[in-house]
Amino acid sequence: MTFCPRWKTRAFSCQIFCGEGRLKDMQIQAAHGNIFEQKTGLLVLPLKKGETLSTQWKELDALFEQQLSKLLQEQEFEGKQGEALVIPSLGKGKAWKLCVIGIGDAKKFSLESYRVIGAHITKRAKEAKVKQVLIPFEAFPSLEGVSLRVAAERFAEGLLLADYSFHAYHKKAQERVKKQAIDRVECFVGSAAKARQIEAGLEEACAIVEGTCLARDLVNTPSADMTPAHMVDVARELTASPRITLKLLSKAQMEKLGMHGALAVARGSDHEPVGVHLIYRPAKKAKKKIAIVGKAVTFDSGGLSLKPAGGMMTMKIDMGGAAAVLGLFKVLPFLQPKAEVHGIFLAVENMPSGRSYRPGDVVRAMNGKTIEVLNTDAEGRITLADALCYAVKQKPDAIVDLATLTGACVSALGEDMAGLLSNDSKLSQKIQAAAKEAGEPLWELPLYEPYKEHIKSKIADIKNISAHGAGTITAALFLQYFVGDSSWAHLDIAGPAYSERETQPDLPQGASGYGVRTLTRYLQAL
Repeated sequence: MTFCPRWKTRAFSCQIFCGEGRLKDMQIQAAHGNIFEQKTGLLVLPLKKGETLSTQWKELDALFEQQLSKLLQEQEFEGKQGEALVIPSLGKGKAWKLCVIGIGDAKKFSLESYRVIGAHITKRAKEAKVKQVLIPFEAFPSLEGVSLRVAAERFAEGLLLADYSFHAYHKKAQERVKKQAIDRVECFVGSAAKARQIEAGLEEACAIVEGTCLARDLVNTPSADMTPAHMVDVARELTASPRITLKLLSKAQMEKLGMHGALAVARGSDHEPVGVHLIYRPAKKAKKKIAIVGKAVTFDSGGLSLKPAGGMMTMKIDMGGAAAVLGLFKVLPFLQPKAEVHGIFLAVENMPSGRSYRPGDVVRAMNGKTIEVLNTDAEGRITLADALCYAVKQKPDAIVDLATLTGACVSALGEDMAGLLSNDSKLSQKIQAAAKEAGEPLWELPLYEPYKEHIKSKIADIKNISAHGAGTITAALFLQYFVGDSSWAHLDIAGPAYSERETQPDLPQGASGYGVRTLTRYLQAL
């Protein structure tokens, strides 16, 4: 498993895992000066809805003798957000091609608009087959209370996230991606001081996108190459930072700790289970201690409660929560939050065999609570039970878990949105604010106490499924039995973790890396 350069600014190099192929660097940097004097492959011309080229880009339109304005009229260009028209310059000016891109209604322009438009620009630049892109950054609307640094960070997130693709097993696709690779993107502003602000935002974006794309890579990798042992290899790579340490729990150590739930799930597989405990410690005394717990089922066949063939096709994604934990730890050394952060997951594979745990079995979790197993395909909550118990032992100020846990959450909220359930309203508000800032849709569902009756067992403390609906809520209520009095939030990311189609320009087909950016914003705000 190797890491290779993907993006860089003058001060920071972004790296993501990309299988066997090395991808070319995309340099993204700030600059200042007259944009019309710069030689480039593609000059981007942002245009607000309802405005004309002759109003916003009078000098350039005059150079083309108003032919650009006439072309936009003929094409009925309205300036809607993401609407684009790429035009060859035919030797007029120093740009090879021009890209007029709509930014929508200026009154509705938001921080999220920066990210979306950045992604659209990357898509159009690749279609235009250019190597250099020049963007007059101050042509975008300014937002009250939002610095150039923050605006540039969101914009660069969109640029870079849209540049992601996973083709580690597809040689022809790798070659196509290399041919379409953008070498350099320059964000132009009017002064050196403004360029420095932009540069700081670009660096932060590179760090966050690096972590997000690491999570995407891990989820996109087939389960045969992303076993529990492979996840340990990735965790070890992260300890290259002196701020991060790693503790591993072997099968024997898990048995000693009483993690019989996770061990039961792993019993049917030839791959040994392993516990991963990453710790980030800030340079100065930590203000808070936060535990981030991820579900890490590297492949979920359903066990003896076997899934149908179609239900298994994407089950490599069932470690998406743990992938987000690893992606977050890739970001932490650069962003240096003031909190001590514990990243915890128990990596297992859920497979059928003569050793598998069975419907009707009773297993005992790390905190002593017994679980009646009625469906071996509801294994994620059983492994999380032990992982949450272990997190509680670290005495954190808050626990946040992420899991591709229930199909019920997808039914309730769709593929774009994660479900949030929490026993602490203040923590919930912080997570929601972080998700909004990160551009990762989230919706809170209730931890409705009466539904605990649905998971009561006649022969054990609780059972692992309910027969009365509300599957996302009852799954979270199940997990609540293992967090004690800790402040806790649960993110069900079954919907947004993975998509078989591109849902928006910065979310290509495949894994999204959901959760990395939300957790980053949450920790930054502490």
